[in-house]
Amino acid sequence: MKFLLALIASLALVGTAYAGDEGPGKGEMKEVCHPKKDKAGKEVVGKDGKPVQECKKVKVRKKLEGTEIPPAKK
Repeated sequence: MKFLLALIASLALVGTAYAGDEGPGKGEMKEVCHPKKDKAGKEVVGKDGKPVQECKKVKVRKKLEGTEIPPAKK
């Protein structure tokens, strides 16, 4: 009985180790900034005279290599 319980616990730990590498919120994050624009489409300038930036954090996805799809014949 103890052996079975130890086996199940070890499999659960191994499964979470593989699942921890990928998933929501995991991976390399990169910050991307663009100049903020008003309703008229002009850049917003701050009090110091510099343009205001809008920044977001985005996840960098891995590009998968694959075979090229041949063009369809008509």
